[in-house]
Amino acid sequence: MSRSLQKMIHVGCRELGLDREARHALQLSVTGKDSLADMSEAELTLIVNRLKQDGFRPKSGKRPKAPRKDLRLIHVLWAELGKAGELDKPGRDGLNAFIRRRFEGSWGSVPADVDMLRDWKQIDDVIQALKSWADRAGILLDWEGRT
Repeated sequence: MSRSLQKMIHVGCRELGLDREARHALQLSVTGKDSLADMSEAELTLIVNRLKQDGFRPKSGKRPKAPRKDLRLIHVLWAELGKAGELDKPGRDGLNAFIRRRFEGSWGSVPADVDMLRDWKQIDDVIQALKSWADRAGILLDWEGRT
């Protein structure tokens, strides 16, 4: 947690236009310490709160939902495979790597990110490949309540 707070402090200072010296001065005035490494989690939180008072608005870190239901289904299927322990790399990067490996030869070119897919045939290819993988792995997909 401390490392993520330190990163947030650096981002906040950058967004507020504070250089290194100004950041050290702020840290010293709030906690009595000028080094982030010497601070406890509570002290780092004080710095973050001060940056928020000064106008820093941290982003959530979560990506928005995929723009289309068919693309969201791809993410749901990938997540189910991840929950079942079938994936070496369960995140978005792993999904994009899977799509590149699996379809680059047959499609010719593959978008950099799954949410950039627009061709319904390509989207269906990915959905069918993931459903087949789930079937081979014996994963029962619960379609109730999924939209």
